[in-house]
Amino acid sequence: MMRGLFAAIGFLTRLPVPASVFDEEGSPSAQLAWYPAVGLLIGGLLWCLAWLLSGAPPLLAAALLLAAWVVLTGALHLDGLADSADAWVGGLGDRERTLTIMKDPRSGPIGVTAVVLVLLLKFAALASLPHPSAVIWVAPLLGRAALTLAFMTTPYVRSGGLGSGLAGESGLACTVALLATTLISLFAGWHGVRALIVAALVFAWWRWTCRRRLGGMTGDTCGALAELTEMAVLVAWAL
Repeated sequence: MMRGLFAAIGFLTRLPVPASVFDEEGSPSAQLAWYPAVGLLIGGLLWCLAWLLSGAPPLLAAALLLAAWVVLTGALHLDGLADSADAWVGGLGDRERTLTIMKDPRSGPIGVTAVVLVLLLKFAALASLPHPSAVIWVAPLLGRAALTLAFMTTPYVRSGGLGSGLAGESGLACTVALLATTLISLFAGWHGVRALIVAALVFAWWRWTCRRRLGGMTGDTCGALAELTEMAVLVAWAL
């Protein structure tokens, strides 16, 4: 059980974990079910930083908080967002062309623009909110929970990809994790309800789009899902 948690932390963050959790002799069990918990961990660390920055100028505090967010996660999902944006535009509606562009490690102008816009909206939302705000832990929580739900409900179309080993994990453990995510989000009151609705709408749109273009999802589109969910929750909260 703990091996799965450490594997999830090691994959989704840049926090140090024992190297043994990634041994090839056995794949980490129930890693996917721990994704929401890792999101809550990320949010908790960011909330502590926001508390320390509560007396700083709002723009500076938002910039430092966002920078820490990116460093803590290693820009993992931002990379997926950039690749997905490039592929969606450059793929011209063709499935194989879209998948081929996603494999290219280089980022084109569309990918760079998508990353800049998402970070800009996150920054503006953070600068508009009092610190510390509950959204700082709700957004990462829902962003990682969306990944768990994606692997439960959406086919993984790239064989041998980073996420191919997650598709067969325990549905019961993942369901429990998602129910816990919902309950924890409700502790934020009406804003938590709004965040859940926004996250659900983003997920529904993302899943429909991926199924329509690719027949399923890839690791890159999952990265885009996490980033878009976090951004939408932050913006909705600020509004």
